[in-house]
Amino acid sequence: MGHREDLLEGAKRCLLEKGFLRTTARDIVKESGTNLASIGYHYGSKDALLVQAYVSLIERVGESFDPGLGGEVTAAPGSLERFQEVWASIIRSVPESRAIWLLSFELIFQGDRLPEVRKLLAAAQEEGRSGIVPLFNGIPEDQLDKETVDSEGRFYQTLLNGLMVQWLFDPDTATTADQLTEGLRRVIGAAATTRG
Repeated sequence: MGHREDLLEGAKRCLLEKGFLRTTARDIVKESGTNLASIGYHYGSKDALLVQAYVSLIERVGESFDPGLGGEVTAAPGSLERFQEVWASIIRSVPESRAIWLLSFELIFQGDRLPEVRKLLAAAQEEGRSGIVPLFNGIPEDQLDKETVDSEGRFYQTLLNGLMVQWLFDPDTATTADQLTEGLRRVIGAAATTRG
């Protein structure tokens, strides 16, 4: 690996151990075996490097959401059964990704203190929305139109963030995939009866 990759890997380890606010450039250099000048050269700033490391961690977590990784997908894309399978897979990933979700909430709550970081992460949210949609509807990410990402992607991202709050706060009472699916089934049923 070169310095760029070493810095990224070191920054990931620092984020998971210390969080965003407590990680210093010297921590990253020590963890990566590089030098301070490398951060500016490769990433522009410590915060830009930490954002890239965070995005990389989140992408890895997102890859674990795919129920097809374990060969478990049995439901058709767009079905309530697929909805349930994906959420069950997401919930299964919580124990091993807990530190990353805690880091996410640190960034959310400290966003006002870190305006440049907030701007970089806001741009990354769009990628997150387009990345989650294919799990549910089966359409490859590069074939999604902006309207689908802006509607379905925002819907799933909102559910994901709320669900993670519950699972981090109290896993024993957090919403399950079955409960979430039944809730959606009832909302769809009520909407269908009020239309006609």
